Amino acid sequence: MDAPEAEVPIDESLIERLVAAQHPDLAGPVRIVDNGWDNTIARLGDDRCVRMPRRAVAAPLIEHEIRWLPRLASRLNVPVPAAQRVGEPGLGYPWRWVICPWLEGRALTEVPIAKRGDTARDLGRFLGPLHRIAPDDAPHNPVRGTPLAATAPRLEQRLAHPGVPDPAHLRRLWEVGFSVPPQTGRGRWLHGDVHPGNLLVGEDDARLAAVIDFGDLTAGDPASDLAVAWLAFDAEGRAAFREAAAPWHPPRARAWVRARAWAVVLGLAFLTRNDDDSRMHAIGVHAMDELLAETP
Repeated sequence: MDAPEAEVPIDESLIERLVAAQHPDLAGPVRIVDNGWDNTIARLGDDRCVRMPRRAVAAPLIEHEIRWLPRLASRLNVPVPAAQRVGEPGLGYPWRWVICPWLEGRALTEVPIAKRGDTARDLGRFLGPLHRIAPDDAPHNPVRGTPLAATAPRLEQRLAHPGVPDPAHLRRLWEVGFSVPPQTGRGRWLHGDVHPGNLLVGEDDARLAAVIDFGDLTAGDPASDLAVAWLAFDAEGRAAFREAAAPWHPPRARAWVRARAWAVVLGLAFLTRNDDDSRMHAIGVHAMDELLAETP
């Protein structure tokens, strides 16, 4: 689907006026840098970022970030966009919004896949500590971290897309993941949307500099986060990622089998996107290449 239209108008003047009215000590020049599916992102001065929901469905997601991300940030070894200030509705804008640190770096999508080994190791060491047991009142996400059975309708819909290569092979990979026992016990914290567009690396290297966009933060099966092994890396990078994550996710753990099935579901989502973001489509193309090289 094409990215939905914003349900409220957000421009630089509105952001400047809201910041000046509610956080006058942080007032400064504002420049909108992105309008995503859920949020408008603006740079505030040199070292801060403003995130504002642009649709009603995104408003609860930013509430999850407001409540939980500052608590999680303290135990993570890579910067994340934890809120420094919270903005309230005003000037005709209906939802809460946040001011976060501006996190420097370039998206991993800009790094050739063969040169992502450092990212793979850093990401494995980041996700392990994140994937701790979550409290009972952690956010619920109906499409991430769920048992694989819940992904079956989306899988079949995406496999029917005319641009999908070898649907039978991809279905078999998913079925292998589905056949192993699901995660048991309490859910674990998940980022929920780990892909190269949400991973920032250094301007001059591929070291992980920040992990952004925690709107899908949830509790559940870490396998859906681990699917990034196929979305972001080649076989060598995947091995480095798995080795780095081994203290939390041992190499023979069933979570990796489920993760590959999740990579089928998520890779197809990127492949079959109906928009003009070539970077996101390229993630799907790469995932298909990696998955089709694997034996079910």
